[in-house]
Amino acid sequence: MKPSLDIATLRQRYQSGELTPLALVDDLLGRLGSEDSHAIWISRLDADTLRAYARKLEGQDIAILPLYGIPFAIKDNIDLAGLPTTAGCPEYAYTPERHATVVARLIDAGAIPLGKTNLDQFATGLNGTRSPYGACRNAFNPDFISGGSSSGSAVAVALGLVSFSLGTDTAGSGRVPAAFNQLVGHKPSCGALSTRGVVPACRSLDAVSIFALTAEDAERVLAVAAGFDAEDEYSRPLAPHGFDFGRAPGFRFGVPMQKDLEFFGNAEAEQLFGEAVARMTSLGGTPVEVDLAPFLDTAHLLYGGPWVAERYLAIRDFFDAQPENVFPPVREIIAGGRDISAADTFAHLYTLRSLKRICDAVWNDIDVMLTPTAGTIYRVDEMQADPIRLNANLGYYTNFMNLLDLAATAVPAGFQNDGLPFGVTLVAPPHQDGPLLHLASRMQQALGGKLGAADHALPLAEKLNLLPDGQVRVAVVGAHLSGLPLNHQLTERNARLVGAAQTAPTYRFYALPDGKRPGLIKVEAGGASIACEVWEMPSSQFGSFVAGIPAPLGIGKLELADGSVVSGFICEGIGVADAKDITAFGGWRAWCRVSTPD
Repeated sequence: MKPSLDIATLRQRYQSGELTPLALVDDLLGRLGSEDSHAIWISRLDADTLRAYARKLEGQDIAILPLYGIPFAIKDNIDLAGLPTTAGCPEYAYTPERHATVVARLIDAGAIPLGKTNLDQFATGLNGTRSPYGACRNAFNPDFISGGSSSGSAVAVALGLVSFSLGTDTAGSGRVPAAFNQLVGHKPSCGALSTRGVVPACRSLDAVSIFALTAEDAERVLAVAAGFDAEDEYSRPLAPHGFDFGRAPGFRFGVPMQKDLEFFGNAEAEQLFGEAVARMTSLGGTPVEVDLAPFLDTAHLLYGGPWVAERYLAIRDFFDAQPENVFPPVREIIAGGRDISAADTFAHLYTLRSLKRICDAVWNDIDVMLTPTAGTIYRVDEMQADPIRLNANLGYYTNFMNLLDLAATAVPAGFQNDGLPFGVTLVAPPHQDGPLLHLASRMQQALGGKLGAADHALPLAEKLNLLPDGQVRVAVVGAHLSGLPLNHQLTERNARLVGAAQTAPTYRFYALPDGKRPGLIKVEAGGASIACEVWEMPSSQFGSFVAGIPAPLGIGKLELADGSVVSGFICEGIGVADAKDITAFGGWRAWCRVSTPD
């Protein structure tokens, strides 16, 4: 069995001295060989260039290079300096002098690019068969489609040729191939990864996506690749994600109503989705039925509205000059964008705005949504015989995502009896990338952790905290406790209860003279543990909360019984001069029951 290329395993081997980047490159050159029976690659870096990348890492500190010696592949609509960018069309090809921004960031972090991968031409398709370089074949059964348009990128990871890869995702291209090849496929929040150096499909909707063996790997890559790029007009920084439903003991997840679930006759896929719902519930999730109809109505706009004109605009000069060199199904789709009027465009934009208002309301009731990634999978010959209709089926659960500005992570969810993978997708509002990947990790581990086309054991990587959460934890001990008079000052700031706790046994507790507030004082001796609650509040709300606290109280650092330290209520020493010591009661609620009996 080939050693696993997941990032945690490679870093451990590098740190132990068991492996060097140069030795890994030589091993990968052996794996790649000269045959490409799955039609994965369009072009590859030669052996000398790969070894040069590896030698540049010699003597560098692995601790400061998060992707030290990690091999990756690049979808061939993303620029890698020195290799042609074809977008799946040899007549369109050009050779860039600069890396795309996202590629440059990965290389600067120590990653080693192997080459450019096959795709549905001009990133138009979800199946992987629309390429003059050959239909890219499924990693588990080459008679079946790999999913597209980022087909080669997914199969390269699944077959153990690279640790991760880059795709693009406008309509589902970073998620469908993940589902069909037993991978994690993360479609980041729109704008989080720069698209400078990416051949556009729909420029206003495009997102660079990540394929990886584990959710932890995807998060590590995302943390390196994300960042504002002034050269990309659609770039925006990844904002703090807030409440981390992915690690919370309890969360609410949306499930499509039965009327909206579609598996296109695949009963096994339907059963596997039911098992995924049960798995989410076992992780602490509470299922909530969601009406998917407005999401599906939004999805119909992608190929039935002006965004087809945007695909035409992206390659207009080439398309008008050489339509015969565009792959037939792709040509048929893009040609439909020529005659869309400005009035039609505005009409569809108004429709989208109306649908988005309806869809956005769903997030008032749930933290995350769970859907199938694709309702079924097809054989290559089936897809080629009916390319438009079957491709549309593959986008049933994916086409609405970027139109509604959502983030999503595709995660493995088991196997059909024929050995083909099935996957589900976790969906959330923008900037929730961290919680999505944390929940995907728990889903993978609950499933059993099969990785790629080989049966590896899922490594239990360390918990990563790579993406900003923008949250402050606050311990409260008095009238801010749940159900007490000042608790609204927390809830109106969107604070969430993390749980009940105890302070370390180093505090004395006092009832202040006004009888309404307690005071907590840290002491060197004679202290006790005091009951408290820990709340999590957006950091943007923390300042106004602190500003409203009257003397002699304030916010300082409070040590909890488990050894952790959080912000919490403390009292100035002068404030307890005439106060009553109530330490023996162990907390404010217990004291209130005595001081204000029924």
